[in-house]
Amino acid sequence: METQSTKKKITFKKITITIIFMVIIAVISSFGKLLDFWTDFLWFKEVGYTSTYIKQVFAKLYIGIPFFVAFTVFMYIYLQRIKSNYYKYMNILTTKDEEKTLNQTMGVVSVLTALFFSFGIAGSFWMQILKFINATSFNIKDPIFIKDIGFYVFTLPLVTEIFTFLLGFIIFLMLITIVIYIVLISIRQPMDKEELGSKIRRLRTENSFVSLQKRVMELALDQIMLIGVVFFVIIALRSYLASFALLYSETGAIYGAGFTDINVTLGVYRIQMVVSIASAIALILARYKRNKKLAAIGPIALVAVYLLGLGAEIAVQAVIVSPNELARERKYITNSLEYTKMAYGLDDIDVENFSVDQDLTYDDLLENQDTISNISLNDYRPTKEAYNQLQGLRNYYKFHDVDIDRYIIDGKLTQMFLSVRELDKEALDDNAKTWVNQHLKYTHGYGLTMSPVNKVTSSGQPSMVVRNVPPVSDYKELEVTVPQIYFGELTNDYVVVNTDEQEFDYPMGEELQTTKYQGTAGIKLNFLNKALYSIREGSFKLLVSGGVNSDSKIIINRNIMDRVNKIAPFLSYDEDPYAVVVNGKIYYIIDGYTTTKYFPYAEPFNENANYIRNSFKVIIDAYNGDVNYYIVDEKDPLVETYSKIFPKLFKPMSDMPKEFISHLRYPQTMFDIQAKMYGTYHTNQPDIFYNREDKWEIAKQNYQDKIQEMESLYFTFELPGEGKPEFVLSIPYTPTGKQNMTAFLVARNDGDNYGKLKLYEFPKSKTIIGPEQVEARISNNDVISRDLSLWDSRGSQVLRGNILTIPINSSILYIEPLYIRADSEKAIPEVRRIIASYNDKVVMEDTLEKALTSLFGGPSDPNKQIESSVSDEPIDIEQMPVDSPLPEDEAGLIKQANELYEQAQEALKSGSLSEYEKKINELGNILKLLEQ
Repeated sequence: METQSTKKKITFKKITITIIFMVIIAVISSFGKLLDFWTDFLWFKEVGYTSTYIKQVFAKLYIGIPFFVAFTVFMYIYLQRIKSNYYKYMNILTTKDEEKTLNQTMGVVSVLTALFFSFGIAGSFWMQILKFINATSFNIKDPIFIKDIGFYVFTLPLVTEIFTFLLGFIIFLMLITIVIYIVLISIRQPMDKEELGSKIRRLRTENSFVSLQKRVMELALDQIMLIGVVFFVIIALRSYLASFALLYSETGAIYGAGFTDINVTLGVYRIQMVVSIASAIALILARYKRNKKLAAIGPIALVAVYLLGLGAEIAVQAVIVSPNELARERKYITNSLEYTKMAYGLDDIDVENFSVDQDLTYDDLLENQDTISNISLNDYRPTKEAYNQLQGLRNYYKFHDVDIDRYIIDGKLTQMFLSVRELDKEALDDNAKTWVNQHLKYTHGYGLTMSPVNKVTSSGQPSMVVRNVPPVSDYKELEVTVPQIYFGELTNDYVVVNTDEQEFDYPMGEELQTTKYQGTAGIKLNFLNKALYSIREGSFKLLVSGGVNSDSKIIINRNIMDRVNKIAPFLSYDEDPYAVVVNGKIYYIIDGYTTTKYFPYAEPFNENANYIRNSFKVIIDAYNGDVNYYIVDEKDPLVETYSKIFPKLFKPMSDMPKEFISHLRYPQTMFDIQAKMYGTYHTNQPDIFYNREDKWEIAKQNYQDKIQEMESLYFTFELPGEGKPEFVLSIPYTPTGKQNMTAFLVARNDGDNYGKLKLYEFPKSKTIIGPEQVEARISNNDVISRDLSLWDSRGSQVLRGNILTIPINSSILYIEPLYIRADSEKAIPEVRRIIASYNDKVVMEDTLEKALTSLFGGPSDPNKQIESSVSDEPIDIEQMPVDSPLPEDEAGLIKQANELYEQAQEALKSGSLSEYEKKINELGNILKLLEQ
């Protein structure tokens, strides 16, 4: 039978083993953290953002360590207080060994609790604390409490979350208090009979004998009541803060505080504050007077206030507000209109009436040749397919995305599609997926493909002005002298350069051209770094590979989105970076956003934001991996706050090389958010807003046989009254539930006009045909419908591209490219027809210039013509000669027709639409002869 002393030794041994085990885990965990810290530090040093990294790490330490110490000391003192009260109340004596064991246990519990809560605070609040310390005024005050918006963005969220955290901590203290008392009573050693008898006699003499459990619970309750005092004080402070949070209310007719919120809910919160403070005082009195009923008054009163307040809100809303809602809510609707526009940058849109005369002539088109020459006859989705099929060259090359930008070619502003040829290692043959191939040999993509948006070849494919490997450019302005892509959107793993293994550069026939990296990216791989990155990357081949030498460098975080998110994870980035060619090199531009969900009275566009600014741009070198952040909206208080926190992260716009400024685009993501918000909030009249009398929606189109919302598109055209063409982003509006066009919104991109929004609103007295109505007219046109059905019946797939809404002078012209894809797995969609619509007329022709001539007739001067949209001599398929002389007899003609039909079907199956049309038209010529 084990003695009491033996049991104590076993218990102490278990606790000691537990502590040692926890220390070992902590050491292992610390090693992993130190490894990550050092390898990350080396990378941040390489990219030049060491100060940004150190600020992030040490900010968490500066916040976490004081909280850790404070929580540890507090918890240890608190636990010791519980223990001493328990011993004193229960008249318990302990041995030194027992006391030592309990103190060690309490120390471990204190440290673990402190670690959990201090890491939680440091990890969750570090950025909010830094923003609070470096807050920038918005110089805009809210309409209710007359506080600067900066209070709601930087102060209120932090203080609210701190009090929420404290409430959680208080509840934790209550629970752990109960648990500790249960543990203490469970480990209390039983008394021998003599001691027990003496104890019972003494308790009986005092006439205070109660069960041990009841006495412990009374002691625990006494402790919890003290904690409850703090709990009610925090509830009072949270009720005070909740008053300001009413400006985010969603209960009324608008987003933000409405009539019921201000006149009822605000009063309820103030009553809750008073009741909470009274509850705290009541608890203090109840503890000293041992009056449980008094202690219960506070919680009951709070619940009563909540229920009565809820009932009052419902009653006021139903009886006073709803019967006359517009009158009650009018001034609050005005607040919502004003502040939502400010939050989305819609308060300074230049609104201009667009007087639609629809008197366009062919000569007007000639005067707007720059606009006509940049009409996009190619859609980015089929263009991506064409690039991959025609310029992929090898299975392991992939065009991930097609971007649009503008370049000055021969002195003219020209819109271009372009896509980078990246290396997709997943497409390598399984036998080629060795560690050496994936990390030392196949290290980079190569070059890009570029084509004007307005040009197609005679077979309907993009006219590529930059193509092939090595890159061939038709224009000096587009020459690519550094085509290697070490950083991109598909570069998801590390590579090692300057090794003994030759890097694959590009294929040349049956041979593979090789290269050696000459750039600045990469971390030198000395023995220590090799060991550290081997552990980090989970591959000891990096450490033992004979090909890795003292000159070798490891390049990590090569995915450009991973790269920027690693440098500044607290910022928001556009998910669609775009590539540009500047001075012969390839770069990526990423749009950056600053957002918050705490802008008063502003309706959210998603659950995480109701304010957005495209406040900065990031430029990344595809060869060296250099990353540069530039502030483009210096008026944004959020980006100014971030620049105070990280003074070396951002550069001013004046430092951006001028070659890049001409390639900056207003981002579609931002524009789409603004366009949707403006469709509802364009009015300044609360009555119109409330009744939704003039609500707009994004126009719809028939894309690939589906009616869907139009995308915002980049165009080059001359805005009315501006005098020269410019690169803009545009989207048309229609009234909600209708199809006629009511306005179109544009974002300007060039020069000093960059970022300016302009709305062109059509006269309400005129009905302007909208994109969806034009689509219906196209579908109902007998000639077009017949041809579409004929192509479908021949096994081809007809794809209708984006319908383009193009303002010219005081008119609206609609253009829609028509693609045909052969019924073949590898068939490429080809632009085979152009549909144009103006006024009530719809035409379909082989080329854009033919379609415009069909719509508007010829020019007054026959020597002036619209520039051809076909990159080489157009093929007149109606007059194409047959391959061999036609037989003169009927039987011979029929035989020839059958042969041509078979040849056409073979061409269709192989995906050659141009050959297919050629044979079909030859067949048509024979059928005409048979009819004679």
